[in-house]
Amino acid sequence: MNKPKFISRLLPLLIASSLQTLAASANEPVSLATVVVEGAPDVLAPVGVEVANLPPLRAATSDTASLLRDVPGVGLYGAGGVSSLPSIHGLADDRLRIKVDGMDLISACGNHMNPALSYIAPSNVDSIQVFSGLSPVSVGGDSIGGAILVKSAEPAFAVAGQGTLHKGEAGAFYRTNGNAFGGNLSATIASEKVSVSYNGSVARSDNYKAADDFKTAGPASVDKPSNWLDGDEVGSSMYKSINHQLGFALKHDNHRVDLKLSLQDIPYQGFPNQRMDMTGNDSTQINLRYKGQYDWGALEARVYQEKTRHEMQFHDDKQFWYTPMGAPPPGSPNPIPGMPMDTKGKNTGAQVTADIALNPRDILRVGAALQTYRLDDWWEPSGGGMWPDVFWNINNGQRDRAGLFAEWDARWSSQWFSQLGIRGERVGMNAGPVQGYNASAQYPVESAAFNASDREKTDHNLDMTVLARYTPDAMRSIEFGYAQKTRSPNLYERYAWSTSGMAMRMINMAGDGNGYEGNLDLEPEIAHTFSATFDWHDVAREHWALKVTPYFTYVDGYIDATRCSSANADCGAANQTATDAFVYLQFDNQSARFYGLDISGHLPLVKASGFGSVMATGVLGYTRGDNRTTGDNLYNIMPLNVKLAVVQRTGGWTNTAEIQLVDAKRKVSQVRNELETAGYGLLNLRSSYAWKQARFDIGIENILDKFYTLPLGGAYVGQGQTMSGTSVPWGVAVPGMGRSIYTGMTVTF
Repeated sequence: MNKPKFISRLLPLLIASSLQTLAASANEPVSLATVVVEGAPDVLAPVGVEVANLPPLRAATSDTASLLRDVPGVGLYGAGGVSSLPSIHGLADDRLRIKVDGMDLISACGNHMNPALSYIAPSNVDSIQVFSGLSPVSVGGDSIGGAILVKSAEPAFAVAGQGTLHKGEAGAFYRTNGNAFGGNLSATIASEKVSVSYNGSVARSDNYKAADDFKTAGPASVDKPSNWLDGDEVGSSMYKSINHQLGFALKHDNHRVDLKLSLQDIPYQGFPNQRMDMTGNDSTQINLRYKGQYDWGALEARVYQEKTRHEMQFHDDKQFWYTPMGAPPPGSPNPIPGMPMDTKGKNTGAQVTADIALNPRDILRVGAALQTYRLDDWWEPSGGGMWPDVFWNINNGQRDRAGLFAEWDARWSSQWFSQLGIRGERVGMNAGPVQGYNASAQYPVESAAFNASDREKTDHNLDMTVLARYTPDAMRSIEFGYAQKTRSPNLYERYAWSTSGMAMRMINMAGDGNGYEGNLDLEPEIAHTFSATFDWHDVAREHWALKVTPYFTYVDGYIDATRCSSANADCGAANQTATDAFVYLQFDNQSARFYGLDISGHLPLVKASGFGSVMATGVLGYTRGDNRTTGDNLYNIMPLNVKLAVVQRTGGWTNTAEIQLVDAKRKVSQVRNELETAGYGLLNLRSSYAWKQARFDIGIENILDKFYTLPLGGAYVGQGQTMSGTSVPWGVAVPGMGRSIYTGMTVTF
C-alpha cells in the first residue's frame, strides 16, 4: 500500500475547524464509544452479544450489517462489500423493518444494491436494537420477520457550569485481503443548550481472494483482456464508500430538537452475485426530530426525506459491450457504451409517538406514521437491440403508507409483565405507463398489456402482537407470545413487467443469478409467529447465562417464485424443466413455514487471576423453511451453525479465539436451482488493547486459510459477459474470504 496515497484519500475528512476543536481538547478524557446490540426494555430480552466484542468489528468490516453476525438467529445474505442483507430466522430484506436513525429507508434498485444499513458506516453506529420475530407494533409495520433499529450517537451537551464541551474521535484501519483501508473522523462542540457535530468516514477495497482457486484464471472480459483475474480472485467484490453527517441539536429543559444532514457517495461497488455493478450511488438525507418529556409522559415526532440517485453498469470485471446485441446500426444516435441502468428514489416520511403513563402499572403508547415513496427506473439505449428508445422498467412508481397503532404495557407485579399492541396500515401503490427499447420482439405486446391493466393497488393490513414475561426469581425468566405481521409487495415485485430474458435478469433481489418478472396480482404476506425465550442467568447478569428461543412462523401469501410461462422463448418449455441452469421466474403468492431454535450463552472458565479472566461464549442457530404450497424448500435458509469462543481479559487487553462451524446446505430451492454448499469450519483470532484515550485492534480472520462457499452468498456471476444467458457458467457459488489480517487504531480527544 502506498502510504502517501492512503493518507491523501483520508484528507477530505479532516476538516480544518474539526482539527482546531480536537487540538484544543486533546487533554480532555473522553471514553471510547461502544456499540450496543440490545432489545427494548420491558418488551423483549436483549438480543445480542457482549458489548466488548463489538467494537473490534469496526476494524474487521466496512459492512454495518456484519455488526450483527454474532446475534442469535441473524444471518447475512451476500452482496456488495458494504451492502449485505441481514436475515432473521430465514426472513430477509424487505421482510424486516430496518430503520436508520428512525427513518424507514427503502432500497432504490431492482437488485437491492442499496439496502437500508448501507447508508450508515460502522464507525457511525452507536446502538443497534434487534427484534427477532415478535416485534412490538410501535417499532413499525409492513414487515413480517422482525426489526432492526440502528442509531448514530445522540447529541452531546456540556455539563452545567463546566463551559464548552469539545470532543472527537479519529480512526483508521487496514485489511490485507483485498487491500482494504479507510478511516473515520468525528468531532463535537457544544454548550449546555446547543450541540454541533460532524461524523465522516471513507472505506475502500479491491477484490478479495478466496482460499483456493474456484474457477479458471483468465481475462475478466474479452473487451478488457488486460484485466486478468486469478483463479482465487472473487470478481466484482471491490468497493469504495464515503459518508458524511452533520448534526445540530437544541435543548431546553425537557425538550430537544435534533437535525441530522447526511450525504453518501459510493462511486463504485461490485456485486459478485449480480450481473451488473453499482457505478454510482448518491444519497442525501434530512432527518428532523423532536423529543420531549411532559407530566403525562413522553412525545417524539420525526420528519425526514431521503433522495437516492443510483446507477448500474459493468465495472472492470464484467463485459463492457454487450456483444451478442452487436454494434449499433449506422446512423444510430451515439449509443452509450455498456448497458446503463438508472434509478431515482424519493422517500418522505413523518412519525409521531406518545408514551402516556396512565398509572404506575400501565403505559399506553400511541402513534401514527406516514410515508410516500416515488421511484423511476429507466435504462438508456445503448446500441444493437437496445435502442432507439429508453426502456422504462418502472415509471413514476408510487408506494404510500399510512399507519396508526396503539400499544399497552402493563406491569402486573414484580413477576408479570405484558404487552398488547395493534396496528393498522393502508398501503397504496401505482405505476405509470412503460415502454421497451424498440418495437421488435415482445416489448410492444407486453408493454401494451401492462399499460392497459389496472395498476392501482390498495392493501389494508393489520398487525397484532401479544407478549408476556414471567420472572419467578432473579435468575430465571420466560418471555412468550404471538404476533401477526403483514407486508405488502415492493414496487419491483408488483410492477416489473417484461419477460425478455435481458430485462428479467435485471430484477434479482436474491443473488441467485436467475431472472424475475413482477406480478400485478400479488397479495400481501401475512405471517403468524409463535415464539418463547427461556433465560437463565446469575443474579447480576454478569457471570453466566443461557438463553434458548424456539420459534414457529406460518406465512399466508408468502411471495416466492414459479417458473414464468409466456409466448416468449425465455419462458418456454426448456425454462420449465431446466435443473442445471439459470432460469426465469415470476413472483407468486404461496404458503410457507419457518421453524427453528436459537441458543446462546456464556460461562466463566477462569475467574480473576494472574492471567486475568477467561470466558467461554457460544451461539447456535437452526432454521428450517419450506414451501407448503409446492413442497419445495425455501431459498437461502442458513443451515445449522455454531460459533464458539474463548475470551481472555486482563488489564486493557481482550483476546479472543473463535471457531465457526457451519453444516452443509442440502435442502435447497428446486424452483430456483439453488446451489448446495459444503460444510466448513473457520478459526478466527482477535486481540484489542484499550489505553486511556486510544484503542488498538488486530485480528486474523480464517487463520487456517480454509476454502468455503457462502451458504447465503448466492451464485457467482462476478466476471465476464454476465448479461448473456449462456456465457456465465452455472453451478459456481460465491466463495468466502480467505485468510485476512486486519488492524485498526482509534483515538479519542
